[in-house]
Amino acid sequence: MKLPSRLAALLAAAAVVTACAPQTSSNSSSEKDDKSGTLRVWLFQEVGNDPKAEVVDSVVTAFEKAHKGTKVDVEYIPVDTRAQRVKAAFNDPKSAPDVMEFGNTDTAGYVKDGGLLDVTKEFGAWNESKDTDPTAKTSVTVDGKLYGSPFYVGVRALYYRTDVFKELGLQPPKTMDELATTARKIRAAKPDLYGLVVGGAYTYGAMPFVWANGGELATGKGGDYASAIDSAAAQKGIKAYTSLFGDDNCPAAKCAGMGGNDTITAFAAGKAGMAIGGDFSHTAVEAGKVKGEYAVVPLPGVTAGSIAPAFAGGNNIGVLKSTSHRTLAVDLMEQLTSKKTQAAMFDAMGFLPTFADVRQQVAAKNPYVKPFAQTLAAGTKFVPASPAWSQIDSQLVLPTMLQEIIAGKKSVAAASEEAAKKMNSAFGSAG
Repeated sequence: MKLPSRLAALLAAAAVVTACAPQTSSNSSSEKDDKSGTLRVWLFQEVGNDPKAEVVDSVVTAFEKAHKGTKVDVEYIPVDTRAQRVKAAFNDPKSAPDVMEFGNTDTAGYVKDGGLLDVTKEFGAWNESKDTDPTAKTSVTVDGKLYGSPFYVGVRALYYRTDVFKELGLQPPKTMDELATTARKIRAAKPDLYGLVVGGAYTYGAMPFVWANGGELATGKGGDYASAIDSAAAQKGIKAYTSLFGDDNCPAAKCAGMGGNDTITAFAAGKAGMAIGGDFSHTAVEAGKVKGEYAVVPLPGVTAGSIAPAFAGGNNIGVLKSTSHRTLAVDLMEQLTSKKTQAAMFDAMGFLPTFADVRQQVAAKNPYVKPFAQTLAAGTKFVPASPAWSQIDSQLVLPTMLQEIIAGKKSVAAASEEAAKKMNSAFGSAG
């Protein structure tokens, strides 16, 4: 879920969506719509939270000024204990906030638990919503209804060592085949480096290979998802990714257990020629040994000039169904996720805006944003909008599949078929 920006946010894909949605009793919507009083807000505590708090404080000050008799009480909650806090809030409306930040892969589970308010009508009527990134909008959508507003988005691209490429006479790869070839050239010339550092526990580093080859995680919608990870196209992508684990690029003994955090740490420490990292990894790489000796390009697709689809991570802000301040809470949600706020939040924390026009503005001022903006513009992917996803993720279904292949325990076909069975079991139980 969460894709924070500062150093500690080397949180990477496999680790960022692990919290399961709380299982709770159904929650009824409050019929009250008080136009004054105190609004409670829960936002995620970041490492280096002060810049985020400053932006939020400015939004709150303006909101309270525009709504006489209204006070906003903001609490920053730890990400790693959010599941317990949210579960308690869903079960006890008196302890619940009115407005809440949540990871975009949490949406479907929270909707199933009856905790989030359907804001389809209000979001549609909001003038700024028309410029929202389509994939970001998908992350607040369940069965055609919207349950929040996108707060920021995070995607991955290809980091590479400019000094190594110059020394070896290499150019940034234009296709996935060239990516693999380039990785092996680097490893052959410099055995102390990984060519392209990859991780067997790096789900969202692996998925672009599946998506670029025409594969999908699953097909369907709502409660009727079916795994597609064992399709011929998906298997082709899985094979392309797992083939990178070897002594000629990233030895299985060292790389099979790596997550996204580990791959970026290795790159930042100068131990790899290339890595797949996020816009949210920029600060950590800048703080590493490779500062001034790296660049970023979109991860190439199968055909020359194409961009591999990336997972669209990030966070959303929504209103709890139990709020007794519906109108005010929805207005505050919109103010916290507005174009002005997202631009300020980028400046403060590096969070990538979910509005295409705002992204273009920040990219013009900050060149490092360009490849990530290009990746978003090329089209991104999202996980199945099913409450089953948190179970699939916490059970490490996809990392287990990758690691069994890397270790030579199972073929691509056998491992993907087993993963598909586990996914379908989860989809079935979540229905």
